[in-house]
Amino acid sequence: MSWIWTWVFEVVAKEAISRVNQHIHSNPELAYEEHKAHDIFVSTLTELGFKMTPHAYDLDTSFEAEFGSGGRLVVFNAEYDALPGIGHAWRVRLLGTPAEEGGGGKLKLIKAGAYKDVSACLMVHQGPGNKLPSPLRGASYVHILANEAHASTAPWEGVNALDAVCLSYNAISMLRQQIHPNEHIHGIIRSAGDRPNVTPANCCVEYYIRSPTRKKALALWERVLKCFEGAALATGCSLCLEELPSYSDLRPSPLLCKTYVEAMPKGTVAYDELGDFLAGTEHGGANHTKPFTAAAGTDDTFSRAIESGKGMASVGWRVLTDHDFADQIKSDWEADMIRAEQE
Repeated sequence: MSWIWTWVFEVVAKEAISRVNQHIHSNPELAYEEHKAHDIFVSTLTELGFKMTPHAYDLDTSFEAEFGSGGRLVVFNAEYDALPGIGHAWRVRLLGTPAEEGGGGKLKLIKAGAYKDVSACLMVHQGPGNKLPSPLRGASYVHILANEAHASTAPWEGVNALDAVCLSYNAISMLRQQIHPNEHIHGIIRSAGDRPNVTPANCCVEYYIRSPTRKKALALWERVLKCFEGAALATGCSLCLEELPSYSDLRPSPLLCKTYVEAMPKGTVAYDELGDFLAGTEHGGANHTKPFTAAAGTDDTFSRAIESGKGMASVGWRVLTDHDFADQIKSDWEADMIRAEQE
């Protein structure tokens, strides 16, 4: 009868996950304001029998759901802001990671010890898939650039802050021609004055600096900083910098990624990184666009998410039950951390 119980639990769990999925998609919440998402995760996972910790690690909209105790620990990350071994103890944890879109939620979780003594951390992230050749639906071994984020504010009187903003914007636009193709500089003007007949005394811009490694991102930031300093000097403005939460580059585990490819339906996931991946979007529906948001709420995308979740669960089980596999992952990670310091 065990297979019947397993099938019934899977049906119930899938219905519960679908309910959570639709609720979050229909109620988008910004960084650190994901109260509805937090509450439905906590209530649903409690119903499914997980040990729950709401408001985990001193973050009001984070949560922690665990199954098992002691031994190796595998963590699955759950993002939701808009814009164990045979005969041995083990644990599985679903960690709610709020404020992914610009709020640096994982940085606070790391500082609070949420990832301490973790054997493996697994997550699947959606992406546009309109250019993927069938039957591919995704890619496994994907690097994410390091990110340096700084807000630049200029408080003074008697000079035009908007002139400084425009000068720095144009200088950075010219700088983009002289940076590596895998480096990016993104910026917006947050405030640029109040009325046309009043000289803007205070303006604010926000920039993200991205590069393959944290060290290179910091070097690129120094070049961007000169654009701000030069604009302030030319216009007689003062410059005030506020550093925002910044991520180091994500360095995936080759062994975990290859095992994930093997766990997924044959031919649906490529190991090597591709330009576009996952969600079934129309042409031009890249991440953080309205077409992508629409695609994220479809039944097909939900089915793919369930499929990806099963693949991650298979990889997590291998980490928990295969000692040699877990040891190799740790050894590879230690060697990669040494390489990261040298890059």
